[in-house]
Amino acid sequence: MSKRALAALAKVIDPELRQPITELGMVGPIQETEDSVTVQIKLTIVGCPASQSIERDVRAALAEVFKNVEVDMTTMTNDERKALTVKLRGNKPAKHNPFAEKDNLTRVIFVSSGKGGVGKSTLTVNLAVALAALGQKVGLLDADIFGYSVPQLIGVNQSPTQVENLMLPPIAHDVKVISIGFFVKDNQPVAWRGPMLHRAVEQFLTDVFWGDLDFLLVDLPPGTGDVAISLGQLLPKAKTLVITTPQHTAAIVAERSGAIGLQTGQEILGVIENMSYLSSENGPVEIFGSGGGDAVAARLTELSGKEVQLMGKIPISQDLRISADNQSPIVVSDPADPAAIEITRIAKLLMATPRGLAGKSLKISTS
Repeated sequence: MSKRALAALAKVIDPELRQPITELGMVGPIQETEDSVTVQIKLTIVGCPASQSIERDVRAALAEVFKNVEVDMTTMTNDERKALTVKLRGNKPAKHNPFAEKDNLTRVIFVSSGKGGVGKSTLTVNLAVALAALGQKVGLLDADIFGYSVPQLIGVNQSPTQVENLMLPPIAHDVKVISIGFFVKDNQPVAWRGPMLHRAVEQFLTDVFWGDLDFLLVDLPPGTGDVAISLGQLLPKAKTLVITTPQHTAAIVAERSGAIGLQTGQEILGVIENMSYLSSENGPVEIFGSGGGDAVAARLTELSGKEVQLMGKIPISQDLRISADNQSPIVVSDPADPAAIEITRIAKLLMATPRGLAGKSLKISTS
């Protein structure tokens, strides 16, 4: 019997799948005596990027129980990999979009803007990381196919691991991340038309192992183009978070990004005003004017027939820009920065927003 070894190995979590290796079919034969143990560990693929961390964690876990530890690192067979993908999909068919399921409780949030340059991607990354730091299980989908920047902003350099026809997204700051940037070499531009764009964003939903998420944040491209429409159809239960700046012109354009969500069935979750003011010794300086966020919220309230909240105003922060350039979200690198504090406050507001449970099974047993 190898009860002691299995109990120790059950504490080892696969860093990509976030499940115990004992539940993933990764533990092979075990030979156990009072003081010694030899175990075989099966990686999902040859060249698995997590191999060193898994082996280190296995040795550390076994060393707490046994004096002598030997670990044989090998790779799953084709049949074992197929069995793993079936298990991960929960016996659902391939090309399955879990977020479109009636009973799925993941809060899907589209982060949109009418134009580029308002800090949408930077805020999306920081909101995702802030939510994860608050204990939420978070996924981040970079749907800005032409202007992808999420990998750089969150500091992910590795590509997804491919297990059969399932992609395991890289994880940074406890956030699962997927982006077209992982599949483009040397910062090459993406020159695709509508059908290819739709296929790409659909694969990000159906071919990626997202697991059980509390939040899926989707960084939409600016404007109201093909990707926004496709995702609106693929994720009908999503809600839209609109990013604007205080400028009157920017606010007018931002209204359109919220309005396109209404046309494809998404509720408006709220509005964030970025670059709201610059702190100085004499108080806030409104470099880009004022009132843009309030104007967008008021107009979207009128269009939707439901009150749309201005969820926060992010101050201009040099450190926010520096942290983005350094591939380290400011909510991690400098949580005391005023911009980081406001972003974390908004993340808490998102957590406090009631889930839409109408028509969903809560899977509560009365027996």
